[in-house]
Amino acid sequence: MIRGITDTVKHLIIINVIMFIGTLTIGNGQLFQQWFALYFPENNFFMPWQIITHMFMHGGVTHILFNMFALWMFGTAVETQLGSKKFLFLYISAGLGAMLFQLGYYYFKYYTAAQGISGLGLSQEVIHAISNINAIEGNYIVPELFRTGLIDVLTNYNYAGPQIQSDTFGALFEMNKATMASMVGASGCIMGILAAFGMMNPEAKLMMIFLPIPIKAKYFIPGIIILDVISAVTGQSFFSPSNTAYMAHVGGAITGFLIMWYWKKTQFNKNRWDR
Repeated sequence: MIRGITDTVKHLIIINVIMFIGTLTIGNGQLFQQWFALYFPENNFFMPWQIITHMFMHGGVTHILFNMFALWMFGTAVETQLGSKKFLFLYISAGLGAMLFQLGYYYFKYYTAAQGISGLGLSQEVIHAISNINAIEGNYIVPELFRTGLIDVLTNYNYAGPQIQSDTFGALFEMNKATMASMVGASGCIMGILAAFGMMNPEAKLMMIFLPIPIKAKYFIPGIIILDVISAVTGQSFFSPSNTAYMAHVGGAITGFLIMWYWKKTQFNKNRWDR
């Protein structure tokens, strides 16, 4: 393992730290979040630049420390082997892949829930207003706060349709959860780097802080991805907070794997663009 730090990794860490300081010091922690975190496209706070900026945002000290430690540990080794240009391409691509997987997951939840409210006769304007009810307390969306906001929205729009039962309330709540979710962090990028590290160093032995048993990278990294998939599907968190964007981890890892697979497949092609 490389003990130093390569240039691109160093610059990425600096950018992440600067963004984190901005989050802590500007606008009481809310302004940077609204500007630069990635919101669901149906959310009023969504802006196109968030597709990139969310990769450099973090939700807390522990979040950024773990990510930057992983970036230094695995990113330095990967950049040393790939070079700065290919490393940066891999890093950003993995972040974009992570975003697409997570947004796709949110869209699936949103439109699946939308099927449960078809009988209410709500206009798109009302659905948008309901989806954007701010029922967040801390890091979670609270059903009681959403219920209060829902009553206010229906009253404001003079709703006179069918009574909202528990199932339709649940569907509206799930649509709100998907809409109000935000995504921050370099985890997707780092999962892509981790996948690349595993492909280039399959016999390297890795350990988790909470499981100090050396495991070869070719087993360790797929195991982490499988746990993320299980967490996304079941909601059961193994090593991360329950509000972690697990599908982003999966998307970043798959993107990193595909890029490395392509580069390996074309390594003897002298005319390829990424030489």
